[in-house]
Amino acid sequence: MDAKNKTLLNTAITLSFITIVYNLIEGGVSVFFGFSDNALSLLGFGIDSFVEVLSGMGVAHMVIRMRYSNVTSRDEIERFTLKVTGISFYILTAGLVCGAVLNSVRHMKPDTTLPGIIVSSVSIITMYILMMYKLKVGKALKSDAIIADANCTKTCFNLSIILLLSSLLYVFFRISYIDILGSLGIAYYSFKEGKESIDKSRSETLSCECRHD
Repeated sequence: MDAKNKTLLNTAITLSFITIVYNLIEGGVSVFFGFSDNALSLLGFGIDSFVEVLSGMGVAHMVIRMRYSNVTSRDEIERFTLKVTGISFYILTAGLVCGAVLNSVRHMKPDTTLPGIIVSSVSIITMYILMMYKLKVGKALKSDAIIADANCTKTCFNLSIILLLSSLLYVFFRISYIDILGSLGIAYYSFKEGKESIDKSRSETLSCECRHD
């Protein structure tokens, strides 16, 4: 492997670990305030961040393998991580749907959605930067796997927009169903991510042109 590709893969590894650490912090903050403020959309967003940590660990493992050996297929660790990630997303989806129904029946609404506005605003900026850098590295390495990780980061970016919109609208209108709809939007993306993870876990093939001389 030439020096340029080594540098690019080192960058990809760094981006993977930044994503993991950020999601851990974001998840902790979001779950804390989501639970304490009865904000279902923020709570779901936080749990989603923790599930993204599992996904990020699998990606980090894959990129590290690229750094030290030829990578032509997913190994057992990556497939297992994808399966656990997919199941976790499905559980989150079910939990959010049930929570949305209960909150609707009980007419529960958030005490405040200000933390959701702050968290989602920071997340939009962070996820956009990570997404662009991952795309740049993935295209330079001609790695479909890293580009796919960038697309996963784009999903996190979209989730942040949903959280921001629902949090802002709630501030202006104070209607409980706004938070409920936001949580269902997060549930929709969680279901999609879960399906994609399960589908990937069933396949060993990995399209990647990262090669070592």
